[in-house]
Amino acid sequence: MPAATLPAVSLSAMPGKRTKALAAALELENAGFSGIYCPTFGDGMAFCQALAQSTSRIEIGTSIANIYTRVAFDYAQSAAFIQEISGGRFRWGLGVSHAALNDRLGVRTGKPVADMRKFVEDCRAAPRVGELPPIVLAGLRDPMVRLAGEIADGVVFANVAASHVSHSLDVLPAEKRASDEFFVGNMIPTCISDDVDAAAAVNRKTLMGYLGLPNYRNYWKAAGYVEEMEGIEKARAAKDFDKLPALMHDRWLDDTTLFGPLAKVREGLERWIDLGVHTPILVPSSTSGGQLKAVEELIDAFR
Repeated sequence: MPAATLPAVSLSAMPGKRTKALAAALELENAGFSGIYCPTFGDGMAFCQALAQSTSRIEIGTSIANIYTRVAFDYAQSAAFIQEISGGRFRWGLGVSHAALNDRLGVRTGKPVADMRKFVEDCRAAPRVGELPPIVLAGLRDPMVRLAGEIADGVVFANVAASHVSHSLDVLPAEKRASDEFFVGNMIPTCISDDVDAAAAVNRKTLMGYLGLPNYRNYWKAAGYVEEMEGIEKARAAKDFDKLPALMHDRWLDDTTLFGPLAKVREGLERWIDLGVHTPILVPSSTSGGQLKAVEELIDAFR
């Protein structure tokens, strides 16, 4: 696969391994991957600031930064700073996270779409912060995707179903769907291995936590996985968590993740691109190690 077509990669600033993660980022840049997107874990904004100084060409971004954890003015200052020192390589992915996660943080939330609209307005109105980067909204259900098409410079999904993504993109205005300037990304759990069953097991483990989030279960029901999600809800209610992997059926897993030999993963990538996801963002996992091992395997696989 030519370097120009290499996907983007999700990279976390794991506590205790942040310096190694920066070294991995430089390897991803040198290998020709198209972007590095940082989740909230480990402070994605701070990681992007470090990436802006330790890399020189690769696109960087948050996917996503939780709008409830900092006030808009403070966030806007940081975003503009990263945009400036990166030479315009930063995309600011914003999201509302999930009620259960926000509750653990002790932050107050309101109505997600209204809150996001106001947050973006406040950031753009912030005085004397400098030029803001392109703003990309995390999309899952239709209302937030629609808002992204209205006020943002792109939309980024995570763990969505390939069979349903055309519906989601149809929510966007036609001119945004047709524009090369409007960012469309998707975070895709990915495990490359010739041992298909082992790779599938890794991706099941990756998605296990998302099964506890009502927004995701409702999304997957809307995507056609009603029976699967209802079975999972019954098992969770009965605290029969050992049953969950068996209830994460192959059809659903293959629709939401990439796993198996490199040829199969590449075929899946092409499917996402053909569906209109211009920037697939691989969330790498390994059958034999942690994040850094997975990144190493990813680079070797696409070399």
